[in-house]
Amino acid sequence: MLHIDIPGRVPITLSTLVLDYNGTLARDGRLLDGVAERLTRLADMLHVVVLTADTHGSVASAVQGLPVTVQIIASSGMEGAHRDDDADETGGEDTAKLRAIEAFGAASCAAFGNGRNDALMLRKAALSVALLGDEGLSTDALLAAQVVVKDIRDGLDLLLHPDRIRATLRV
Repeated sequence: MLHIDIPGRVPITLSTLVLDYNGTLARDGRLLDGVAERLTRLADMLHVVVLTADTHGSVASAVQGLPVTVQIIASSGMEGAHRDDDADETGGEDTAKLRAIEAFGAASCAAFGNGRNDALMLRKAALSVALLGDEGLSTDALLAAQVVVKDIRDGLDLLLHPDRIRATLRV
């Protein structure tokens, strides 16, 4: 568990860290340098979950030996279809990610992502961090997040050094 008191806001108690894989933890299917060490440290405090459609088919080998749970998500094939923000989300990757954090208890989840399919989970999580990395950042994810960082290592370091979160989110 990680408890974060933020001046002017309700304290946050986190039990689960939910992370997108490609574009967040990895580039082109390969885990970024320095991420494994940070995930290992965070696993002492939080249940670490990687949610991914596994576009490159590499997540299992990339996180082998790390104290993380991998959950492969599937979708109904609606990724390319235009959907309004108010549309009934019934089967896309975005909905699968949302359902996953709801199952973990969104009120105690930190969620990290960069893609459009991360926006629903970012909006629902107790703490949400969007990443502007090499793959870019969806404006949907940007608008859903509480914090934006330039690199996953910076984002994970927020949890390892919670005073940084306090400084960013205080009222």
